[in-house]
Amino acid sequence: MSQPLRLGIAGLGTVGTGVVKIIRQKAALLEARCGRAVVISAVSARSKSKDRGVNLSDYAWEDDPVALAQRDDVDVFVELMGGSDGPAKAATEAAIAAGKDVVTANKALLAHHGQALAETAEAAGRVIRFEAAVAGGIPVIKALTEGLAGNEITRVMGVMNGSCNYILTRMENAGLTYQEVFDEANGLGYLEADPNLDVGGIDAGHKLALLASIAFGTKVDFDAVELEGIGCITIEDIRQAADMGYKIKLLGVSQMTGRGLEQRMSPCLVPATSPLGQLDGGTNMVVIEGDEVGQIVLRGAGAGMGPTASAVLGDICDIARGLRISTFGQPAASLSTAPAAVASTPAPYYLRMTLLDRPGALSKVTKALGEAGISIHRMRQYDHEADNAPVLIVTHKTSRADLDVALAAMDKLDDVVGAPVALRIESV
Repeated sequence: MSQPLRLGIAGLGTVGTGVVKIIRQKAALLEARCGRAVVISAVSARSKSKDRGVNLSDYAWEDDPVALAQRDDVDVFVELMGGSDGPAKAATEAAIAAGKDVVTANKALLAHHGQALAETAEAAGRVIRFEAAVAGGIPVIKALTEGLAGNEITRVMGVMNGSCNYILTRMENAGLTYQEVFDEANGLGYLEADPNLDVGGIDAGHKLALLASIAFGTKVDFDAVELEGIGCITIEDIRQAADMGYKIKLLGVSQMTGRGLEQRMSPCLVPATSPLGQLDGGTNMVVIEGDEVGQIVLRGAGAGMGPTASAVLGDICDIARGLRISTFGQPAASLSTAPAAVASTPAPYYLRMTLLDRPGALSKVTKALGEAGISIHRMRQYDHEADNAPVLIVTHKTSRADLDVALAAMDKLDDVVGAPVALRIESV
């Protein structure tokens, strides 16, 4: 009879507690599906006395996650503490050095140290699995590494931060300002302790960097991800986008181009009728395009106890079954270093700006665009606000580099009040 797979779980927050509950409640189901029992040997967290709503008395307790990772009765170290450095990194390294496999939900750790950890683990014959680190319960890592292994991936994109999608959806449906909905979401506990991880695009950027590595066979390069948060989006932008048949989403896009690897996480306009455009609330969606399969869409809960714990258990079950896959879908030592391409793929852009209400102001803006080689597809002027005139411009396809030239020229114009908002219009 096969020996049980023994777990050491570090971190007993929402996800860790969810993992314990599933293992306790579904032991027979897991054993039937894995061909062996899955058991917990020991756990670790900041506080032993905290009531987590689940019985932990059957498990050994370690105050130090590094000590947990090194225990002889642990086969798989389950890291659910979070953080790119500190205890999470130290304990993961200790687990690999002690001959343990690792399952983690920690996107920040892998976005910053994934290449080094993967090389170390693979040299030691260990695996690191991280389905729960990207898009919660959606099995996107498994889709890329296994189901789509016969495809050249051409593009990966998606909405990968439910908090941002909630804010943008709530602004649209309730007609509220960004600040009003931000305060509401923060009060409901929807945002990280540092809200900028969510609304600044950092959390979703970590996820995009991991997906890009798998999709394109490159070393994880979070520093090359272009990050722009949703703080610049106004209710007027949302309404004007809707008038044109678009929705605004914090969208991650990665694709390999002739100039290198594009990785960008920024607010974009997408067609309202597209799957991404119809995505409301805190749900996540990942769209993958491959040369053989075409386009597939994966949609589901991107966070929460059940969905994220479900992803953790999927990885644990794969290890229990003996499935061993390189961390990023191919040996870490074979991953290439891709040059970063800054939004090199041309696209139309939505521009919103405020001009002083005086003759010649608009012509100076159109001149700046024309001198940068950018043509205008449509333009609208809205009711004046005191001495200011709001203007909306949609360009024909242009490169971000040319647009930046035009924006720099506008920045020097006395007629432009504040900085224009520029949002890419993504084809999906």
